[in-house]
Formats: sequence, C-alpha cells, structure tokens
Amino acid sequence: MTGIRVLEVASWTYVPVASGVLAEWGADVVKIEHPATGDPQRGLVTSGLVPEGAVAHMVELPNRGKRSVGLDLKSAQGREVLLRLAARSDVFLTNVLPAARRALGIDVADIRAVNPDIVYARGSAHGPRGAEADAGGYDSTSFWARSGAADTASTPELDHPLSQPGAAFGDVLSGLTLAGGISAALLHRERTGEALTVDGSLLSTGAWAVGATLAAAAAHGVERMPRYAPADAPNALVNSYRTSDGRHVSLVMLQSDRFWPELTAALGAPELATDPRFADHAARRTHFREATAVIADLFSRRTFREAQDLLAAGRGAWAPVAHPREVLTDPQVLANGYLRDVTDSAGRPFQLVPAPLQFNEEPGDTRRAPDHGEHTDEVLAELGLSTEEVLELKIAGAVL
Repeated sequence: MTGIRVLEVASWTYVPVASGVLAEWGADVVKIEHPATGDPQRGLVTSGLVPEGAVAHMVELPNRGKRSVGLDLKSAQGREVLLRLAARSDVFLTNVLPAARRALGIDVADIRAVNPDIVYARGSAHGPRGAEADAGGYDSTSFWARSGAADTASTPELDHPLSQPGAAFGDVLSGLTLAGGISAALLHRERTGEALTVDGSLLSTGAWAVGATLAAAAAHGVERMPRYAPADAPNALVNSYRTSDGRHVSLVMLQSDRFWPELTAALGAPELATDPRFADHAARRTHFREATAVIADLFSRRTFREAQDLLAAGRGAWAPVAHPREVLTDPQVLANGYLRDVTDSAGRPFQLVPAPLQFNEEPGDTRRAPDHGEHTDEVLAELGLSTEEVLELKIAGAVL
C-alpha cells in the first residue's frame, strides 16, 4: 500500500481498524479528530476504563501507524482543509452516520466533487439501506447479538446468552473485512479507472461469521441449530475436556474411526477400541453420552501439561484452551511474528497483534498510534499552507 493515501473521518474501533490495517500495509493514513475532544476512544483513560499512566491499548489497537490532524469540520475553514486533503487522497473512510455526513458536507457527492477518483468507504452498524441505516450500534449489539452469533455460541445449560469474547471482538473482524474491500476497490480502480463506493457493516460481518449456521437454519427450516453441552457432544472426539487441575483441551478429530483407537490407547485405555459400545462411529453415535463420559474421565485423571504431552504425540487435531496471557508466550505465535513489540509516544513498551496476513512471509509495519493532533502542522505544511496560515487556523479554532 505504499503510496496510497487514506483520509479517515471515523472514531471508536470498527472503521479505524480498517485504516489501521492499511497503515500497517504501508498506506499513509491521516486521521481527522476534533481539535478539542479527539476520538472519543481517547476518553477511555479519563473515564477510568484504562488506568491513568498506562498504555492506552484501545487507542493503539485501531490507530496504529496513522498521523493525527486536529480539525473542526463544523467550521468553514476546517471543512476547506478537509476537502484539500480529500483532493489528494486515494481513499476516504468514515463511520459518520448519514444525516451527520450530509450536515457536515462530507457525503459521497461532496468528496467526489473535489476528487472524482477517490474510493469512498463507509462502515456502519446495520448497512446503508433500510429503516435503521441512520442508527448507530456497537459490535456487541449489531455483530454479536443481532447476527445470531451470541445465541449460537451459548449452550443450553446457560440461562443467559454469552457475551462476545472480549473487547472489540466484532470490531476487529469487521475492520479487517472492510480493509479487504478497500483493497479490492483500489485494484478495481487501477484496472478500470472507476472509483467505487465500499460499504461494510457490523451486522453483515456478524452474519458472515455465522454464515454456515444461517445457511443450515434456512436449509432445514429450523429456528436455531442444535447446541450441545460438553456432556452431550454427539461426537466424543469433537469436544472439550477438563483436566485434573481445572484446565481444558479441545479436540476436533472428525474422523473418529481413525482416531478413537489411538486416543484411547494414549489415555491408557486401549480396551475401549474393542468395546462393542464404541467399536465404530455408528456405535459411538448410539452411545454418545457414554463415549463422552469415558473420555472425560480419562482426561480428568491427567494434568493440563500431561494432557498436552499425550495429545502432541498423536495425529489428531487438538489445542489447549489457552489463557490470553499464555498466548503472549506461545512459541508458534512468536515464531510467526503474530505479536509485535511497540513503544507508545511516552516511551512505554507494549505489544500488539499485527494484521493476520503476511506478504513474502513478512508481517506488516506495526507502529504506535499518534497523539491527538500530533501531525497537524506536518500535514498542513504538506498541503502548502504557510506557518502564518496555520497559525490563523489555530487562532480561529479550526485546527489543533
């Protein structure tokens, strides 16, 4: 993406993640923030959700590698600066709601009036059409709850739906998807000369994430797909099991006739391979609760470490159910560069996960997020504004 200029008018996480990915791939991303308040995400520190003096990881995550310009889009001077930036950009990226885009004069027609060749990308909660096109939302609502993902992930014994797996789970997946769409639009422009408008939404990505479940529900005419507690798993070798020290391992050994003898032997019970109840997949399907119970009992006698060692010696697919801190030292994660060491603007070291694609076996360039308005003077100078002109804009409150 070297040589590609991206102009971002967006906040929070979902849409900023998209341009953060493009920045990691080499694009020059200019993030527009209000001169006084900046991206609301920066307020997580003052609201106490991020400890004072700690790395603002929820600012760093979506804003890696960008340049920040403090600009008041409600002022005539600020909007003029924005349009000058748009005129020299390849991509305009926003999550401002439709009514606000029109009020600010930054809708598709406004930006294309100064740059007909720009790729205009929009990220929303619910999509660009329909009764809720102008309604906002977060990933826990639009991506997780409304898409059916929360219901699908929640097992029957729970009396409540599961929350999504951690902060920004749907945001980062949706942002990565939007970055891919922008990349495709840039390729289309290169091949045809046509500038496209790209739309992504949290709801569409959530539906995509559970696409197999939605397709099955449509095909079979059911309201929801079967959900199983671990004790009721229909295939004992596609399940998670608790170890003696309270940890879990996850098995996905779909070819159970192939792996049942090997696993039961490794667990110290080779006689289970010839037990009539478990002689083949059909028998184990008939006696699925008994099959699951015997495997659960065998794992319950071993520690987490012992379970990993015996599974590692076999051929079936499995994984430890890792705690997040364990992922930070996972040898496979480290060997592939799936975690990067970064230093924030105050010199504090921290770690970020880079975008999950590599080119020529190299990860992208993961750099820190900018401070609020850190690059205002630099970017305005690139537009050809003199020091006196920049000072006038600052005095007027149009820029930071």
